[in-house]
Amino acid sequence: MTFREATAADLPRIVRLLADDPLGAARETPGAEIPEAYFTAFAAIEKDQNNTVIVAEVDGEIAGTLQLTFIPGLTYGGGERAQIEGVRVVSELRGAGVGQALIGEAVDRARARGCRLVQLTTDRQRPDAIRFYQKIGFRPSHMGMKYHLA
Repeated sequence: MTFREATAADLPRIVRLLADDPLGAARETPGAEIPEAYFTAFAAIEKDQNNTVIVAEVDGEIAGTLQLTFIPGLTYGGGERAQIEGVRVVSELRGAGVGQALIGEAVDRARARGCRLVQLTTDRQRPDAIRFYQKIGFRPSHMGMKYHLA
């Protein structure tokens, strides 16, 4: 397994991964031609030194992805934190260690950057994901809330 920064050419595959579960299927738009909004968002991520999309490859094919964002803050003594979002693994490879390795890569990058903590959220409707994150050391220490604008 190898890890690399995603490119715009990876977006169709990444969007298909994001849509490959009941929650993602309701909010993502995969297809032969993905909407321009994904390319606009990706271009903004690429320009931002605090943001990256990472892909895991197995045998030269994308097997998983996540977005890693570094957030400066005043808490934790002015320490930076890393936020993990949009974690997905190809359905046929779930349970094969891809997700754990991908999260490990994100944690290693956060540690190398000097972050004080790594955080993520997962929907309560994803009990398998919750168990997975707890198994690899994440703890449900806070209650996350969202306010949808659109």
